Amino acid sequence: MEQKNITAAEDYAGLDEWINNNKINNLFLVCDESLKFLNDINAKLKKLSDKGINFTKFNEFCPNPLYQSVVSGVEALRKAQCDGIIAIGGGSAIDVAKCIKLYSNMSGNGADGDYLKQTIVPNNIPFLAVPTTAGTGSEATRYAVIYYDGKKQSVSDYSCIPDTVLMDSSVLNTLPLYQKKSTMCDALCHAIESFWSVNSTDESKVLSETAIKLVLENMEGYLANTDSGNQGMLLAANTAGKAINITQTTAGHAMCYKITSLFNVAHGHAAALCVRRLFLWMLDNLDKCIDKRGSTYLAKTFDEIAAAMGCENPKEAAGKFNDIFDSLELDIPIADELQFSELENSVNPDRLKNNPVELDLTSIRELYHRILS
Repeated sequence: MEQKNITAAEDYAGLDEWINNNKINNLFLVCDESLKFLNDINAKLKKLSDKGINFTKFNEFCPNPLYQSVVSGVEALRKAQCDGIIAIGGGSAIDVAKCIKLYSNMSGNGADGDYLKQTIVPNNIPFLAVPTTAGTGSEATRYAVIYYDGKKQSVSDYSCIPDTVLMDSSVLNTLPLYQKKSTMCDALCHAIESFWSVNSTDESKVLSETAIKLVLENMEGYLANTDSGNQGMLLAANTAGKAINITQTTAGHAMCYKITSLFNVAHGHAAALCVRRLFLWMLDNLDKCIDKRGSTYLAKTFDEIAAAMGCENPKEAAGKFNDIFDSLELDIPIADELQFSELENSVNPDRLKNNPVELDLTSIRELYHRILS
């Protein structure tokens, strides 16, 4: 089923239609701390409550959500006999809601990680997401991340993708500027990495191209907090998410995760730090192409990325990406030798398989020194 996008127009008429079409009476509301700042949505939720819609609010989760939080959410949803799920928040809130949906019709109570061991059985519980950042694209992907016994668990199933996404420009009005910059970077990195991924398809490339153009077209208005700029960036992030849903991320993301934890920077900030150096490095190492379609195909792909970015050639496009990063005035951490060692050992080799140019330990070490110096 193709995901439907709705807006906040006409006092959230699209949300009313979603509730009515799905005959929803009891909504399970998964939300993070951002909800208390969202005056327009809160006003709408009150109107729905006044009209007889029951809400069960669930916010018992942290930014890196735990498996047990999802189990508690499943228990709460079952107890309230909810017939629809709405997630309002960033990537963590949406990931938690995805897992609650997936696990809601599984057997047992999820003890001892049981839900992680069971085969997922898709269900048709109506699921609407309201992303409150324009970056993660979580609302458009089949992936969710939770933690069990301190270990990251990647959950994946197409049935966890929300059937409807409410893109409300007002939710970005109160987002801190640093978060706006970093989430925008994440969307742009998703689009570019998906474009060059070894898993790219004709469909994913169209989505990547569209997302890149949307980011660049709406960047100025988005950073100035205009309604049109915010709405455009929400669409850009969603479109980039749809591309990543097909291709997965590549070395830019594989290399960024440890930067986030070591230097306490936002995920999109860390991703952009990596992509700004990875882009040019790959152009200089096309002879190490591992995409089965060949180096000529890859060179053509970089030409297509350049065109999407409004540049005459790939090196100009790599320079433009770097100029965008510089214009955002995001910090560049400086690593010491111990940190470089930690970074080199942190990279997930499976994610590197999606990268079109081969990266060995020497290349990774060289790149990290370019990224953090």
